[in-house]
Amino acid sequence: MPAPYNLARFDFVSVRLAVACAQTGSLTAAARDCNIVLAAASRRIRELESALGDTLFERHSRGLVPTPAGRAFVRHGLVLLREMDDLVAELADIRQGVARHIRLCASTAAINQFLPPLLARYAQRHADVRVDVEEQVSELVVVALREGRADIGAFVAGPYTRDLQVTGFRTDELVLVLPQRHPLAGRAPIAFVETLDEQWISLTSGAALLQQQHQAALAAGRKLRLRMQVRSFDAVGHMVASGLGIAVLPKLACLPIIRAMKLAWRPLSDAWARRQLQVAIRADADAAIVALRDFLCAPSQNAKTASSRRK
Repeated sequence: MPAPYNLARFDFVSVRLAVACAQTGSLTAAARDCNIVLAAASRRIRELESALGDTLFERHSRGLVPTPAGRAFVRHGLVLLREMDDLVAELADIRQGVARHIRLCASTAAINQFLPPLLARYAQRHADVRVDVEEQVSELVVVALREGRADIGAFVAGPYTRDLQVTGFRTDELVLVLPQRHPLAGRAPIAFVETLDEQWISLTSGAALLQQQHQAALAAGRKLRLRMQVRSFDAVGHMVASGLGIAVLPKLACLPIIRAMKLAWRPLSDAWARRQLQVAIRADADAAIVALRDFLCAPSQNAKTASSRRK
């Protein structure tokens, strides 16, 4: 079926220009960012709208505002530009002997606790394969995998994965992190419900850790008193060390932070504090992606990872 628009007038320079217009709200700024003179930039936007048969921007005295069609174009245009950038990078790697790129999207828990030594060993065995890693919260890992922006995902169990091929990866344990002289400091396991009067520091929305805390509070008929949300385990540690609240973090990832910042930790007695991490691929994954999945999830690699953590 022929395309309903003229492909000859649909080029990546114009796509990049339209995206820049949406990001800056200014044709002048977008033209400058794309190294195009203003008159040529204006002509390109008009020709692009004519080729698509739709208006992408509303023109105002204060700048450009994307229309619904413009917002859709920018969303897909960003994907096109990212794919083109990836293509250029992959072609450059091929010239240097890299035969394959695999995009791995992983949660903070997977990256901070398990993936670095595994990926280092994989790189030693497969010098012709480059694994590009992107960090996201668990829900967005699964979204990236489902939408084809990642080839393989590693995340905390919880997101909907029925349409994906899922394999158990590792388990971790969540612990309470707090200042050393905090009234809740101690060695015996404590129930999460006993901590709900405290101010909490947690990760950004979409993180499996934050969702588990909210669900546990809701099950107890309480509300999580969330004071601050940050993007990394280190940032959580700094907030706790400053006395701004307490936190729950994966034990293996936070022990170095606890030692460095002179914090205290305490086990949680709740069953949900023992978590399953998973690795998933799509059903159409090729042999190289399947091989990486099998490598990451192999019991022998699990033993080596545990050994390296004890050293």
